[in-house]
Amino acid sequence: MKETSEKHLVQALKAVADPTRLKILRMLKQKGCCSIGKSEGMCACDIEERIKLSQPTISHHMAILAKAGLVQAQKEGLWMWYQRNEKALKELGQALSSSI
Repeated sequence: MKETSEKHLVQALKAVADPTRLKILRMLKQKGCCSIGKSEGMCACDIEERIKLSQPTISHHMAILAKAGLVQAQKEGLWMWYQRNEKALKELGQALSSSI
């Protein structure tokens, strides 16, 4: 069990080690920035517009964050909508503070 939690911690740390992914996580914390009318989170096109990277690059970053469990993704019509997984981010902070 401990090995699994350590692997998960390493995966989450690798996900947040990238400056672009950290910027995305900060952006997802803002309220009212979603062009499809959601009160929180953002659709992929909003992230792409703010980060100024191509859609495939944004998809790559979001896949890494989702695989690490730090964001949740949901298909909304033609759009992919993302929001932060606050519980997982809090657990990451707690795991980090108790691991070092």
